[in-house]
This record gives sequence, C-alpha cells and structure tokens, in this order.
Amino acid sequence: MIKSLLVANRGEIACRIFRTARDLGIHTIAVYSDADSKAQHVREADDAYRIGPAAPRESYLNIERILEAARATGAEAIHPGYGFLSENAHFAQAVADAGLVFVGPPAKAIAAMGSKIVAKARMRAAGVPVLPGYDGSRQDLEHLQTAALELGLPLIIKPASGGGGKGMRIVREKGELADALAGARRLAESAFGDSALLLERFLPAPRHVEVQVFADTHGNFVHLGDRDCSIQRRHQKLLEEAPAPAIADDVRARLRAAALTVAREIGYVSAGTVEFLFDGRDFYFMEMNTRLQVEHTVTEAVTALDLVEWQLRVASGEELPLAQDEIEFYGHAIEARVCAEDPERDFLPSAGELHLLEWPSHDGGVRVDAGFATGDEVPASYDSLLGKVIAWAPEREEAATRLANALERLYCVGVQTNARWLARVLRTPDFRDVRHSIAFLQERGGDFAGPTEINPVWLALAALSMQEGEVAGWRSAGGFRSPWAASDGFTPNLPARVDYGFTWRGREHSVALNFTRGHITSVAVGTAAPTAVAGLSFSGSGGAPAGDFPAIAGFPRSRPVTLANRSIAANLGNLRVQARYFRHGARLHLWVAGSHCELTFEDPRLKEFSTTAAHGGLTTPLPGVVAAVVATVGQAVRAGEVLMVIEAMKMEHSISAPHDGTVKTIHFSRGDRVPEGSQLLELAPTAAP
Repeated sequence: MIKSLLVANRGEIACRIFRTARDLGIHTIAVYSDADSKAQHVREADDAYRIGPAAPRESYLNIERILEAARATGAEAIHPGYGFLSENAHFAQAVADAGLVFVGPPAKAIAAMGSKIVAKARMRAAGVPVLPGYDGSRQDLEHLQTAALELGLPLIIKPASGGGGKGMRIVREKGELADALAGARRLAESAFGDSALLLERFLPAPRHVEVQVFADTHGNFVHLGDRDCSIQRRHQKLLEEAPAPAIADDVRARLRAAALTVAREIGYVSAGTVEFLFDGRDFYFMEMNTRLQVEHTVTEAVTALDLVEWQLRVASGEELPLAQDEIEFYGHAIEARVCAEDPERDFLPSAGELHLLEWPSHDGGVRVDAGFATGDEVPASYDSLLGKVIAWAPEREEAATRLANALERLYCVGVQTNARWLARVLRTPDFRDVRHSIAFLQERGGDFAGPTEINPVWLALAALSMQEGEVAGWRSAGGFRSPWAASDGFTPNLPARVDYGFTWRGREHSVALNFTRGHITSVAVGTAAPTAVAGLSFSGSGGAPAGDFPAIAGFPRSRPVTLANRSIAANLGNLRVQARYFRHGARLHLWVAGSHCELTFEDPRLKEFSTTAAHGGLTTPLPGVVAAVVATVGQAVRAGEVLMVIEAMKMEHSISAPHDGTVKTIHFSRGDRVPEGSQLLELAPTAAP
C-alpha cells in the first residue's frame, strides 16, 4: 500500500481523499496557493506545501511546482482529485517519469479521451452509439460556421478538451452562431489551453445518464452502476442520483455494457465515468471522464464501497476488491452541490469570508463532504463549490425528502448559496415523477426563486431577535439590573415601545415592540394592528458535538458539529413560530420554515450615507479577470449591447450597456484582474433630441 500521498487539488475533494487516506494509515500532503493558505484542506493534511500565487496557472495547474512539492515532502504518490490537472495526460506522464505513482489511469488512456473529437471517432468505430456532428481538423471560425450550418440547428458547441460543461454553447438561431463560436473558443483557450471545438447535434430535452466503471492493472473491469445528472444549470451538474431512475431493465443493461466497452477499448485503469445522453429510448456516447467524479458519493452510498480506497489499492498494484457478480446495490441516493452563488441575482458567484457555515448534521442517512467551514475565505479565483450534501434512503422519494430537509438545515452567512433553491427543486412534482431533463432548469428555473414579498411574521421575529441581542449584549458586558441601563423600553409605571427599522431588497419596513413593565406584550409590523406576544423564548449556541451514527451504505461516521447561531420561538397571537437567527454587524439573518431572509438593521443613530458610482459608470459585481473587451473608446452602443466579458469562478459574465450611449473610457484590458466593485468603463448617455 502507498505510504504517503500528495493531493494535487483543493477544497472538498482534497478533504475527501485525506479522510480515506487517514483510514488506511497513509501520510497526507496538501498543496496550496496564496489564496488557500488557511483553507480547510491545508488544516486537515499532515503536511502542506505552498505552490504559488492564487492564479491557477501559477499554482494548481503548474506541473513543475506540484512535482517540486512532491519531492520536497517525500510523497510516494499523487492523487489529482477532479478538475485542474486531473485529466491532463502530460501531468500523468510527468508524475510517472518522476518515479511517483499517479492515482488514476495511465497517460495514454487519458489522452485517448482527452479530445472529444478523437474519442467520438474511436467510439463510433467500436460500435458505441454517437450523435452526429463535426469533429474535423479544420478549426478556423469561418469553417466551423459553415460546418455548423451544414449540420443544422439547434446544435451544441463544445471545447474538444476539458469537461464539466465549461465553454459549451447552445445555438438555436443563425444570428447567435458567430458570437457563440468566439465565446466557446475564448473559454476553451483560457480553461484548457486548447482552442479546438466540437460541433454536435443538440437534443433539446434528453437526460444525462452515466456509468461508473473501474479497472485494475490485472485486466479486471467492472461497473458500479449508473447515475442520473440531468438537473443542470449552464451545463453544470447540481443534483445527481444513483441509480438513474425510470430506465427499462434492458436499456440499463445495454448502457452498462457500452460503458465497459469504452473502458476496455482504451485500456483503462482506476475510476472513470462514461457519460451518455438518453432520449427516453436510445442513448448516445458523450464523453468519458478519466478521473473520479464529483458525484462518486451517490455510488458509494448505494454500494457501501469507498471509491477512493479502490483507487488507492489499484494504484498500489492490487486487484479490484470485488468481481462484478459480488457488487450489490442498496436503495437510492441523491447528492446536491452546494455552491457559493446567488440564485436571486442570476446565480452570480459569491466570494468572501464565511462568518457562519453550519452544515447539516451527519445523521439519518445524511452525509456531508465539505471543503469550507466558519471563518474560511471563499476565493474568487476558483470553482464556487463549497461542499456536497448527500442523502440515502431505501426509496427515491424518501431520499429526495431527506435531502431537501438537510439542505434547509444549512446555515451560511458571508456568501450566498443555492442550498434552499435546490431544496425547492427536490420538492417539485416534476423531479419526483422523473419528468425532468437537462433543459429542466433552463425552462423552469425561475419557479424555484425565493419569496418576492417579506412575511410580516419574519419582521416580527427579526425585531424580537434584535431585542434579545440588545439585552444579551448588555448582560454579557457585566451590567447590573438597573432599569436605566436596560434597552427594553422600561418606563416607570407606564407602557412603552421600541421601534426597529429593517431594509429587505431595497424596501424599508418598520416594527414596533410594545412593553408593559419591562416585558414585551405585543408587536406591530408597519401600520398593522399589534399582535400579542407570549411564550417568547431563546436558545443560545450550545457548541455540543453531535452524536455519531453507525456507518451505513458508505456513509462515514459523523464529525462534531457546533451550533454557532441562535434560535427564537414565540407565540404571536394564536400562531406558534420559531426561527434561527444570526447577526453580523448591521445584517440580521433569519431562517424560517425553509427560507433564508437577510435584513439590514436601520439604526438611525448609525445611519451611513454612501456615495453612488459616477454617472454612466459600469462596475463589476464580483472580482475576476477581463476575458474580452468588446467595445472601443468612442463607439456608439445600444442598451443591452455587450461591452466587456469578465471571467470569475470559471464562468463568463457579460457586462452590458444599461442605456444607449457612447463609450468614453475603458479602464481595463483583456487579462487584467479586477477587484469587486471596480469601475470598468464610462458610458456617456446619448443626448436627447
């Protein structure tokens, strides 16, 4: 068995690999960039080595720096995780040439699938069903445009290298084609260093199904079942499940057999995933991911196997632990990818310090693979994935309910997350009845947005929470019980009230707490009549560790979980309500009945006035890198026209003109780094006639 392991990755996958390595008695080594010097994966490793600045090309994509780290720390093997260099054949070969063990397939197998163009041609020859498309060697944009029109619309453009849906563009109209090809090429060059593109017939509403395969160096091949990953946004998987639901037994058998054909054809070793599009009757080969997948956890849950352990054993020269007829499947599992992004702002990536990140507890068939914790910084330089929540149950419906409930027990302050948005997706009848496809979120994504109006009950709870915070702060400061020092509306022998003001999504709301003899007796929201308050109670942050539960279906035993926020419960009239709350500065966060509400406390004593941006200025909503400057100084533009493209967290964001005008100044060039809130350019409005 390998004695020491360097993980050439970061975040939750590095933490996940370390967990199994520790169980096997393997010494663990982390690598980190300047942006990750205090990251969780660094804290959890036995040793850690700095490999460069935040930019991936200078750190996590720098092969020589990673090999230097391996030599300096005495690593025997390198695990690439997923993303970054995990499907880079040059890296796998460089590791082998350095006399180290690469925990993954041989370089020639990665190369065979590294180009989708070559892979599809090879699989077509092997008899695996493949969609029609263009995979020729002529790659100039003019020829690609001609080939696309010959293939017919709609079609999908894909980078020939890489994976994860990055750089893909769907084209439905002829007028979209030129911009889509140029955008796909830009991202292909930026993300994968390969500008080649593949064109493929676009199926408007297929499902994405895949098969987990495994092979060793002794010629043994097995599959570990199938998965469905059809809930996607911008080609990024968000919900994954095993087994793939609503597939006929004969189709499932052919699907698994085709995946094994693919693996054998390229002489595969280690864990790999063969991905297909399924239109309800037939399936078509898309690509093979020559690495461990993000969604490997659901396969672990339904097989009670540890796929990372299998990888390490195979890399050590051992045979596969089980033969095909020894692999059994139990129940159903679903995984949710919890990302730092804001569903209320078109899923804009979110970065910053995590003032609070409390994951759901590991119990009742729930597992969490996390890469971040309270106090960590979410960098803008990398993928937005914070961690994964996985639920297992005997039946699919129960697993979906269990996962939705778990996501609603995730509490985060500092960045926005998609957790509660995903919980609403899990509860929709279309998902429960398997009426979804890869187009589901594009067509229905807006249905899962949060509330558009604030509930008056939430405002009442907010004021009660703020009042408790005032009293608790006074007590913790060592105050004696003097009515003159209290902030509870005390007035000798008379009723009194305390007014609170909150802002939610730009709208101000007022709440009044009415006191009698120092006790809250009623609350009034806005101009509504007061509601009686009774049975008011609070609970603090206990900090007690959660109990362990027996490992089931591949789930690890739980780790201690501390509750860093507080709870409130109150009788408002005849209604009993309760919530969790957390205050950070002037921000108050409430979690009520599966919803998250962020309020700004408007204290008239501390009111701050901020200057607005210069008239006509355009600012970036998050830190990133300028991917393209489309406009030029002096150019006349129309409202909605794209002026600049910013790349952040591996996604492109277009900066568009808010009105007709003329570009006066451009402050950044292609390749420049831009901090959040930077003024990118100035646009003079068109003068009225």
